[in-house]
Amino acid sequence: MKKFVYQFSEGKKEQADLLGGKGSNLAEMSNLGLPVPHGFTITTEACVDYIHRGFVLQEEIKKQILITLEKMEQITGRRFSDEKNPLLVSVRSGAKFSMPGMMDTILNLGLNDFTVDVLAKKTKNPVFAYDCYRRLLQMFGEVVSQIPKNRFEDQLEYVKKKNSYMSDTELTAADWQYLVKIFKEIYLHETGKEFPQDPKEQLFLAIEAVFMSWMNPRAKVYRSLHHISEKLGTAVNIQEMVFGNTGENSGTGVAFSRNPATGEKGLFGEFLMNAQGEDVVAGVRTPRNITELEVLMPEVYKEFLGIVAKLEAHYKDMQDIEFTIENKKLFILQTRNGKRTPKAAFKIVVDLVESGVLTKEEAIMRVQPEMIAPLLHPVFDEEILKQHIAIGEGLPASPGSTSGQIYFHAAEATLAKARGERVILFRKETSPDDIEGMVISEAIVTSRGGMTSHAAVVARGMGVCCVVGCEELLINEEAKTVHTKFGEVLNEGDLVSIDGSSGKIYLGEIPTEEASENKNLKTVLGWADTCSRMKVRANAETAKDIAAAFSFDAVGIGLARTEHMFFGEERILNMRKLILATDERERNKALATLKEIQKGDFLEIFALTQEKPVTVRLLDPPLHEFLPKTDVEIEVLARELSLSEVEIRERIDALEEVNPMLGHRGCRLAVTFPEIYIMQTKAIVESALALKVQQGINTKVEIMIPLTVEARELAFVKEQVEEAITEVVENSKVDWSCKVGTMIEIPRACLTADEIAQHAEFFSFGTNDLTQMTFGFSRDDAGKFIGAYLDKKLLKNDPFQTLDTVGVGELIRVAIDKARTVKPAMKLGVCGETGGDPESIHFYHEVGLDYVSCSPYRVPIARLACAQANLKK
Repeated sequence: MKKFVYQFSEGKKEQADLLGGKGSNLAEMSNLGLPVPHGFTITTEACVDYIHRGFVLQEEIKKQILITLEKMEQITGRRFSDEKNPLLVSVRSGAKFSMPGMMDTILNLGLNDFTVDVLAKKTKNPVFAYDCYRRLLQMFGEVVSQIPKNRFEDQLEYVKKKNSYMSDTELTAADWQYLVKIFKEIYLHETGKEFPQDPKEQLFLAIEAVFMSWMNPRAKVYRSLHHISEKLGTAVNIQEMVFGNTGENSGTGVAFSRNPATGEKGLFGEFLMNAQGEDVVAGVRTPRNITELEVLMPEVYKEFLGIVAKLEAHYKDMQDIEFTIENKKLFILQTRNGKRTPKAAFKIVVDLVESGVLTKEEAIMRVQPEMIAPLLHPVFDEEILKQHIAIGEGLPASPGSTSGQIYFHAAEATLAKARGERVILFRKETSPDDIEGMVISEAIVTSRGGMTSHAAVVARGMGVCCVVGCEELLINEEAKTVHTKFGEVLNEGDLVSIDGSSGKIYLGEIPTEEASENKNLKTVLGWADTCSRMKVRANAETAKDIAAAFSFDAVGIGLARTEHMFFGEERILNMRKLILATDERERNKALATLKEIQKGDFLEIFALTQEKPVTVRLLDPPLHEFLPKTDVEIEVLARELSLSEVEIRERIDALEEVNPMLGHRGCRLAVTFPEIYIMQTKAIVESALALKVQQGINTKVEIMIPLTVEARELAFVKEQVEEAITEVVENSKVDWSCKVGTMIEIPRACLTADEIAQHAEFFSFGTNDLTQMTFGFSRDDAGKFIGAYLDKKLLKNDPFQTLDTVGVGELIRVAIDKARTVKPAMKLGVCGETGGDPESIHFYHEVGLDYVSCSPYRVPIARLACAQANLKK
């Protein structure tokens, strides 16, 4: 019989797939002899079984739970509903991958009308006992019965307001008893049933609710965002309760072994006295800095420091640790590898390598490629920033600088984003229900909570700028207003600027500038390059983009597009003359002008690329893109060519296409207008030769012919190109050569790659067009329906962002195999959008490409992904 339930003493950290991250770590800490409350874990397999059975918990699982529960009662000496020593437990989710706040938790389970009095008498603390019971009623009502949180919170606020209480800790035993009575009435009114008094009934209902929370909307959004499979399921951890809310000798907190925002070594965290765990993470009270615990409880603090050091050394990573102090006795409730900002992630791995804890290869695998982008993003212009006064300052929970418009609710924020606005989400505190608004926000601001609150943890995980605990701001979500300390009132839609590194908030928009160099990122990427097989080039043809690419250590340019060079006012006029001229003299005159313009373009590009490889793609877009469209443009062209407007319009009509993306474009232009590619080739070669003669730069040019579909077609066009190269080189009497290859971007070209390879010196896969033609999806229009395909799980990913390895990838695999049967050492690369996508890069490594080429700001991401693909294999 399959085992579905494990005591903590039976597990280990390597069983995260089965026990979840929390359960495997609780087991590991128990085996290390740390003060972990007793408990057991119901496996992820039980969750998957529950979902597959239509949300039914099978009898065998129930049986194993009851057997393990009995063992737990024997170990602890406590029993459910015991009249002297009742057992109370927590029920917590715990998936393989940490999903903070996305699933559900219930505390104090086992309390009922009888045991609450037993607990009150035993502890001589009825305030504590009834506070625990009302927490159970509220959490159970919210999680199990889906009763809205505000139904309970409104009653609590009523009691506080009635008695002029500022804090929950001011409520008396009578107040809590009153609230227990009211909460039970709410439960009855909302569900039509009395709150269950049998602890075992409570337990099974809670377990099922946690299993069901795996499928709740916020968990689904989080999994989609972080690419976590729905098939994994969550484990459920049943753990003996320890209490941080028994009085001022008790407390609860969350701490990190390093600063999760900066990566600096040293204890970082917060705690609350006389509180339970959710009080810290929910942000309902602003917590105290962990260093204050040394003053309040020096022995407990010293013990905690030792445990933190032991856990970081054991796991070889920064730890996020939850703890509770019950009457000055320390308990560890959880440890996990802590969520951190990208900046912190790179500092931590560099520190761990330098201290000998990790190897360079292990460090490379510890950081994620998507962590890099936030480190490359702009920061506020310091000089302009000095002219602004902060309207509020909170805790700097997640770094970054951005501006946007204020919104208060996830739904309205999402609509604003869809309108193209930059959204700043303002909340008193966030909850998991806000996840959809948080995901699309440029920044998040809360007036409550600390550095370990829900908003802080989730924002850091997403790399989103965040300021929390900004108590200087009075945020009214219902009125959609923010009152500042200066008496200003901000409304929804107002423009603000957020500095997540300082915690400051400013009115209006502040310009940004490029981020400064991150030495730790540079160090890790240097290690990555030594561990990579594939190289990384960039798609760039402007001076700015080429400079950016080389600043990120691209080894060359994998795609320099020439079509962008023809759209200036003088250029496009000459291009129109070339296409529409009726006599050879006008056509040659336009060609000569365009050639000189192109030489200037290529001189600038080659001066920047020096002796790095640069792949220049000859003209690709359809002819119709260059044709005049307005009456004024037609009039000007007619005058320039000494033709009538009627003649120009007739010529335009003759060239018009129903489906231009599948029409007169790419190498087809060289078949009908061979002079275009000949002109471009001569401009390329003359520019390269000029640099060699004048500056001694031996430019490594690769000329790429686009949209090849047939071997004879490529042979025809290549012959023209090579004749142009030979003519210019022989006339110059300078020793120089270049390669001529083609872009593989049509399914037929993949299937006949062995024939095409006989006429090409290299291939570069253009995955944008290849995906478009394989799927039959228009790339420009797919956005109208791709979202629906993803939501309904008809597609795993957007194929224009992440390569479809099953279809498009198989065509690439076939093309590579065929090409290398003809030319085993043939250079192969990719220059489509997916060249900078980490998941796609793993596939490109697997099939044996030599390089990937991507946009300049994705070069560092691709460098890390290439190393990880090689190390993983």
